[in-house]
Amino acid sequence: MNVIISKPKSSEEGKVSFPALQSWNPSTEIATIAAQVSGKRVLCRIPMTDLSKKFDFSTEEPMKAVTKYRAEIEAAARKLIDNKTYEEDGSINIFYKDF
Repeated sequence: MNVIISKPKSSEEGKVSFPALQSWNPSTEIATIAAQVSGKRVLCRIPMTDLSKKFDFSTEEPMKAVTKYRAEIEAAARKLIDNKTYEEDGSINIFYKDF
């Protein structure tokens, strides 16, 4: 007889949420939003070139676009997280093709 012991899933396991954390790096021109995945922080980065291809906004104020189009950015990030498309450092890169 085979015995299978399974650990019940914790309520946090597999859960993805997006706290209201975002930042802009003017040197690299990359916007970052944070995701919380199974209790761990995941940085989700999108370059301004891809942001400006997808959304209409003033390049002088890129974070206004991130705020305005946050739902679409989160949906793209969630898809990449679900597909486990992580970088070596554990972050997610969102490009135009991901929308």
